[in-house]
Amino acid sequence: MSHIKIEKRDRLLMIGIDRPDKYNAFSVAMFQDLGLALGELQKDDALRCGVIYAEGKHFTSGLDLAEWSGVFGAGKMPDLPESALDPFGFDEDKRVMKPVVMAVQGLCYTIGQELMLTTDIRIAANDVKFAQLEIKRGIYPVGGGTIRLIHEIGWGNAMRYLLTGDEITGPEALRIGLVQELVKLGKHVDRAIEISEIIAKQAPLAVYATLRSSRLARANAENAAMQTLLPELKKLIKTDDVKEGIMSFIERREANFKGK
Repeated sequence: MSHIKIEKRDRLLMIGIDRPDKYNAFSVAMFQDLGLALGELQKDDALRCGVIYAEGKHFTSGLDLAEWSGVFGAGKMPDLPESALDPFGFDEDKRVMKPVVMAVQGLCYTIGQELMLTTDIRIAANDVKFAQLEIKRGIYPVGGGTIRLIHEIGWGNAMRYLLTGDEITGPEALRIGLVQELVKLGKHVDRAIEISEIIAKQAPLAVYATLRSSRLARANAENAAMQTLLPELKKLIKTDDVKEGIMSFIERREANFKGK
């Protein structure tokens, strides 16, 4: 796998993001391999729960923009291998139906926060910083950030961060409900494992039914919005503002957007 590693630990599947020298920036291959890992969790009846974590100081600095701009320019998500599930969980038929607990630390930007929003329980180290930075690059979140964040933290809180690209600190993330626990750095993965082991001891069919019922309660409102994500991004990716957003990132300066 491409910087995604898996380990079966009793009834848990440990899914590790392992590109620390690049701050775990997500390549297209990593996204695809994460889908394969989720597919493995789903198909193995001995596995009851997944744990997603990352090696190094940071969970992820976000997308590897050089790779992803071409994909988004085509107006689609990366193609997934046949046995893979959708890491963003847009298609219920291709979404993992077992619970997933996520442990985060350091920077957790863009795709990191959106992946977290697809999981069921989130444990954060006390040094964590979240952000949806897309607005600073002239684009917008298409991994579910505009849809799921409002459910998790409320409209006003979501707009506060989606429209500014500002960081959310660990204490603030806990206060607004983005994460369920904030623990000492170095203990966050252990705590995620502890909670996953408790889940794994429960009646699995009841756990899966609980997930299905809870997801169904939110599905209709989400589905309508999901249909507009990539068509809107395909328009944005062709604008001068996106070129300026990417150049400002490369040149480490503030962007000067013209609305063109």
